[in-house]
Amino acid sequence: MSQAWTEYAQFVEQVCAREHIAGAAVAVAQHGSVIFQQGFGYRDVEQKLPVTPDTIFGIASVSKSFTAMAIMQLADAGLLSVEDTVVKHLPEFRLHGVDDMESIKIKHLLSHTTGLPPMRRRQDIATFAEHLDFLANEEYELLGAPGEYLSYCNDTFLLLGAIIERLTGRIYRKYMTANLLDAMGMYRSTYSIEELTRFQNVTVPYMYDKETGQFQEQAWPALGNFEVGGGVRSCVTDLLKYGEVFVNGGKQGDKRIVSEAGLARMTKPVYQYGRKTWYGAALSITPNHGGVTLIEHGGSQAGVAANFGFVPEHGLVVAVLTNTSGVSANLLWLGAVNTALGLPLDLPRSEEPEYEATAAERERILGTYATAEGGNLRVFTQADQLWVELDGQQFPARMSGPATAVYTNNIPRPIKFYFRGQGPAWAVFSGLRMLQRKS
Repeated sequence: MSQAWTEYAQFVEQVCAREHIAGAAVAVAQHGSVIFQQGFGYRDVEQKLPVTPDTIFGIASVSKSFTAMAIMQLADAGLLSVEDTVVKHLPEFRLHGVDDMESIKIKHLLSHTTGLPPMRRRQDIATFAEHLDFLANEEYELLGAPGEYLSYCNDTFLLLGAIIERLTGRIYRKYMTANLLDAMGMYRSTYSIEELTRFQNVTVPYMYDKETGQFQEQAWPALGNFEVGGGVRSCVTDLLKYGEVFVNGGKQGDKRIVSEAGLARMTKPVYQYGRKTWYGAALSITPNHGGVTLIEHGGSQAGVAANFGFVPEHGLVVAVLTNTSGVSANLLWLGAVNTALGLPLDLPRSEEPEYEATAAERERILGTYATAEGGNLRVFTQADQLWVELDGQQFPARMSGPATAVYTNNIPRPIKFYFRGQGPAWAVFSGLRMLQRKS
């Protein structure tokens, strides 16, 4: 192992110790050749079973790009266009408060720009027909018109699965397994919890309890329709096979998986949400990181923190999977990218500028924000220090502009506020979600 990768492995171990990560796996390939792969920590803490590169983890929302790729396959076959209205393929699709349903297109589902806020999670719903009925009858306050705002909404993203079923005549996971997982030779990847019991070398998902200092085992979630956006369980070596498709013009080996036009559509910036970062079709794009483009997506579930992506200019693919909730898989991913490219290990995607906020600017962002999905964020001051409280944990913060702030939870985490007129912020953008003001 080179000195650079030795230093990177030490960095992973430091982050795992600092953030109480039970186990992690990292794999890096360039132009189809593996240049680094290693397991860290334990897949099973109690039995002290080590993580290897073939250990199966949940990948959570990294799964979304698989669904987006399936949509591009259907576009390649002439069965749809991302410019199609959703009602063209799902005529029964209705949303509360939307008079013109033809304004919502497949491209809005792919980019989370339908205008819907995060909704209360109904993992008990297992058919798309039931979910369409839920969407038609649930009440919520729209964020805006389609394309106006970016906000994660798993309930509209999963309609892509309904479209896949409608056009192929196959249930979603059967189409995905045959046309993506198996087609790419990802034989240690599955949508089925039952299949996990048949594999060897599978992680136990954990949440670290800071009060007790213990890892608490988490059950694999039965996701229902949410498997469309978070249902793949995989390993980093399989994800390298998936990544090859993106850096090899849509091919895995000599096998065509998707067209180059489909890949271009997935990686086209649609909505800017960070200083340098855009969202596309189930992928985030940072156009200029040390002179190259970062394309990636993270994932988070109970007992899962993941990050996967690639650098097209260098044929570089990186996958990071962990079995612990709420940890910085994206930090480990970026460190691996930086190491492979010969950049400083700690080079960030962007940095929030210093900013001296006025008392009035600070006052406008104070308050409590929430979503029906369950997220809560409070911004307050104490002894003239700005704080962010997120899901019960408090972190020091500072303003980095008149409509932005940054708090530190292991790493700096920027948030953006939205205003209407001169009044207080009506929403805050955090973790790819719009949280609306409650008080």
